[in-house]
Amino acid sequence: MQAPGKAHDESLRLHTLRSLNLLDTPAEERFDRLTRLARALFDMPIAVISLIDTNRQWFKSCDGLEARETSRDVSFCGHAILQNGVFEIPDATLDARFSDNPLVTGKPYIRYYAGRPLKARNGTAMGTLCLIDHRPRSLNPEQQARLNDMADLAEQEIEALQSATIDPLTRVANLQGFEHMANYALSLCRRVGTQATLLLFDLENFQRINERFGYIEGDQALKGFAQLVRSVLREMDTVGRLGGDRFVVLLMGASLVESRVPLARIDQALEAANRAGARAYALHYRVVACEYEMARHPTLSALLAQTTADMQRRKECQG
Repeated sequence: MQAPGKAHDESLRLHTLRSLNLLDTPAEERFDRLTRLARALFDMPIAVISLIDTNRQWFKSCDGLEARETSRDVSFCGHAILQNGVFEIPDATLDARFSDNPLVTGKPYIRYYAGRPLKARNGTAMGTLCLIDHRPRSLNPEQQARLNDMADLAEQEIEALQSATIDPLTRVANLQGFEHMANYALSLCRRVGTQATLLLFDLENFQRINERFGYIEGDQALKGFAQLVRSVLREMDTVGRLGGDRFVVLLMGASLVESRVPLARIDQALEAANRAGARAYALHYRVVACEYEMARHPTLSALLAQTTADMQRRKECQG
């Protein structure tokens, strides 16, 4: 058996996947309708919308299959996301990559597989819309075109959901999107026993920018700050806009002390942007950092609440 390789942009791919806020979510009719239709249209016993996580493939929708996930190492979809267009295996028992795969030799006894990668707006492949049969077969060119069309519909549904969790102005996560991604990141930190730190930013004197230069310029300031923060952090770090001029970052694998390094990078980048003089004003911010502790912060809400309280105390002290 040949395990699938990793995408050349794997780090970006995983970050984008988690930003979709789809992993480990309940079944949704918008996706179940597509797998039901695909199963009927192609006369297949199984149709699946899969998402390829770090070490697993998870099924957002599966018609004709009871399992909700499998190991990525044995997944056909892990191979499919590395291809362009439809990835087809006419008879898995005759393909050296899959002939001894446990999904071929055991349930669900895959013989035929066809999967079309599902891509996000940035071009990274998140998973597939795939068809599975218990007997060898193949798709003719017209059927392949139909599978492409149905995969396009699945991508549109994913994009519609993503739009609901992205702040339309700054293009970082909104509160809902941040909560989903940060909860996922904290659960991973708990499993592997690593640290995390939450950063809360308040832009200073932002209302004066709106009053003096207008709200359009104020929007540009928010967009510029969000892009600056995103550009100097790692793909694994989660950035969100809580509303107004307040932003939040979850640093994975970073203690309170270690958070000083990315904070210094943000300081340097903002100082350089202010010196460049492209704007008629300088941007400044207050920031508080709070290290995640499982005993003190049983939920992300508890961590956010403490960080917000710390910010309020700092404002009161500074006046």
